[in-house]
Amino acid sequence: MMSPTATATAVFLSAAAPSSTTRRRRGRLAAISASLSPSSSSEEPLLVRAARGEDGLPRPPAWMMRQAGRYMAEYQALAKRHPSFRERSEKTDLIVEITLQPWRAFAPDGVILFSDILTPLPAIGVPFDISDSKGPLIQSPVRSEEQVRQLVPIDLDKLNFVGESLRILRNEIDGKAALLGFVGAPWTIATYVVEGGMTNTYTNIKSMCHTAPNVLRGLLSHLAQAISDYIIYQVNSGAQCIQIFDSWGGQLPPHVWEQWSKPYIKQIVSRIKNECPHVPLVLYINGNGGLLERMKDTGVDVIGLDWTVDMADGRRRLGNGIGVQGNVDPAFLFSPLPVLTDEIHRVVKSAGPKGHILNLGHGVLQKTPEEAVAHFFDVTRSLRYDTLFQGSVAGELQAVA
Repeated sequence: MMSPTATATAVFLSAAAPSSTTRRRRGRLAAISASLSPSSSSEEPLLVRAARGEDGLPRPPAWMMRQAGRYMAEYQALAKRHPSFRERSEKTDLIVEITLQPWRAFAPDGVILFSDILTPLPAIGVPFDISDSKGPLIQSPVRSEEQVRQLVPIDLDKLNFVGESLRILRNEIDGKAALLGFVGAPWTIATYVVEGGMTNTYTNIKSMCHTAPNVLRGLLSHLAQAISDYIIYQVNSGAQCIQIFDSWGGQLPPHVWEQWSKPYIKQIVSRIKNECPHVPLVLYINGNGGLLERMKDTGVDVIGLDWTVDMADGRRRLGNGIGVQGNVDPAFLFSPLPVLTDEIHRVVKSAGPKGHILNLGHGVLQKTPEEAVAHFFDVTRSLRYDTLFQGSVAGELQAVA
């Protein structure tokens, strides 16, 4: 009798008949994968090893934020057949197919689940919709003590599609790349819950820091507990590395982030390190140039740098005791390919030969040429630390006091 995961995999494979383009990409993946082997228990995926700061790796691993999605013609065709984003991100067969599209096309070292940071909200009692023109919409923003009290502990049964997708993906990838899960940080999730959707000013939640601090603390504490549970669920379902997105943490002055975002991230990290000590954690904040040292103090394994931070300066400020991720400007993917190659080399050399995950400094932009994405990963696979740093001594950097 087939296991539930094997049965779901069979259903997914039979439902997703490959197009001629998909077949060509799978052929390209097969050629690339010939040099890869499924990870044994003694050798985990390159990305996981880099996130843990292992010595002696041959090159940096690479993946891209927003790796799966709207820049790919294959995704655009699927989105026409399934126009609802909620359907695409909450139906197992579609999640698996979309997640695997860039894996088949480009063979990145990390495969990140196609989902959304707001996906767990209904499981804690906060329903939401997504409008094509306005983005996420929450009809009843949470701004009172009574509304916070009405929130419920996360019901993971309502997120079964996430767990099932991760189990299928782990089987499909078969150790040739790391499977990444992700969550939003409490502050970032709270901005949507309090504001009722997207905002450019954050006036409601920022004012709550002063006018209703106890309400905001209650909300953030509830979110921290729920997000911790959700991370553990993802890990138990197969995720090998977790990225925490505090996407809107960079909208806070550093001293305010220190008070209203950092403690709740630390709460999450502490619990995950206690219950899932083998799983590396990455923290990314858009606009984090003024927060790097404070981010390090959260206890995560890797700090994601956005493209406005010079990688050499970021490494100098953080030291070699923690990993770094990033941080090629996504706009370089619109440049001539030799320019992109040079920028990849510059970033990798600046990060040093240990504890670096190559990525963009933000998500892949719409209309990014797929040829450039392929080139990004091809160049990364061709890199060798022993050649890049030949004749140089990569000394241990200490974080700037």
